[in-house]
Amino acid sequence: MKNKILTITGILLFTLFSSCSQHTIDLSGENLELVNRNAITSNQNTPNTLILNNKEGAGMAILKNENFDNGTIELELKGENNPGKSFVGLAFNIQNDSTYEAIYFRPFNFKANELEKREHSVQYISHPKNTWKFLRTNQKGLYEAEYINAPLPDEWFEISVKIDNNNVYVYDKKTNTELLSIKRLEKQVSSKIGLWTGYNSKGEFRNLKIKK
Repeated sequence: MKNKILTITGILLFTLFSSCSQHTIDLSGENLELVNRNAITSNQNTPNTLILNNKEGAGMAILKNENFDNGTIELELKGENNPGKSFVGLAFNIQNDSTYEAIYFRPFNFKANELEKREHSVQYISHPKNTWKFLRTNQKGLYEAEYINAPLPDEWFEISVKIDNNNVYVYDKKTNTELLSIKRLEKQVSSKIGLWTGYNSKGEFRNLKIKK
């Protein structure tokens, strides 16, 4: 009887883990729909890396062949130590070029001397209404946070973003430190996701993995 219980438990665990599939995303051009950005050829020493150039306004590289609503996204990003001109992150629930949710980072604030600036390092937005400025004015400190044990502003950093129907959780993957936990301001409508850069910002992305 004991062996039978162990066998059933093993089957259940196998079924559970096998249903949580994770795969690495190909970031080559044919798999991307670029919005207000151009892709820059990456260094051959960093395969499967996407570099988006800087332009006025926000921009995205939407993944053409990926459907995502709930699950976990892992990603390495790199911005610049360029105050006010380096915003890099991930967009999800993308309905069109101006209607989406996003988690993004301000690397130039990672090591700022002022605590107030460091507390603006990680940001959630829900465009078009809930911009960073609107959220900071009306719900200060709720939708942005400090990057604990932050890397240098111009270094690669690795994050994990868990998304469900109601909440978003952001972690530093290296230390498994929770950076931000918020209640979503929009209902899930779209399964489109993409890599995101903000106003006049260049961004680098690699090792994008999705677990559903």
